[in-house]
Amino acid sequence: MIKVAPSLLSCDFMHMHDEIKKIEDAGADILHLDVMDGHFVPNLTFGLPVIEKIRKSSDIPLDVHLMITNPDVYADRYCDLGIDYLSFHLETVFHSHRLIKQIKDKGVKAGVVLNPGTPVQSIEAVAGDMDFILLMSVNPGFGGQSFLPIVYDKLNWLMKLKEEKNLDFEIEIDGGITNANCKELTECGADILVAGSYVFSGEDYSQRIRSLKNV
Repeated sequence: MIKVAPSLLSCDFMHMHDEIKKIEDAGADILHLDVMDGHFVPNLTFGLPVIEKIRKSSDIPLDVHLMITNPDVYADRYCDLGIDYLSFHLETVFHSHRLIKQIKDKGVKAGVVLNPGTPVQSIEAVAGDMDFILLMSVNPGFGGQSFLPIVYDKLNWLMKLKEEKNLDFEIEIDGGITNANCKELTECGADILVAGSYVFSGEDYSQRIRSLKNV
């Protein structure tokens, strides 16, 4: 069954605790947390102290997406907060195998992120080591962007790779997800849909989440 991961980047930051509670009650499977450093992407968001508070106040699985230039320096500290998923961009590390193992040794699911302009074939050497692959369907940095259809070609390639090599990673899609594209993404093999603006801009979070699941 498809998992929906609302992105906290689009919530009302002045009422973050209430927003998280509403998302949990609405049936979210995962809470997606974008960590940005202003270097790898042109934006700044929350980091360790905020995620520590979120973890203490919520039981929902936490998916931390590191959009930072040095994820290997901070990976252990994020894992030690009790998160469930941790992903990093392939371009940000020299030794991706090492960082994947470092994350998994902490008991956290490890993922690699591919930007729209990053060739999906670059993931093949580490695909067997990962728990999930995050495909960006927008250029990372800001919420509310339009979906880039190029992600379908990448998704189809990954599904073929999974079948040919009998691999078991999940595929997560992030960016411009709505009820208009969720059905096709699911049919193509997506397991986790990250939706920020679509979910948080609705008056009824439960209805928005159901519309992504009931494909």
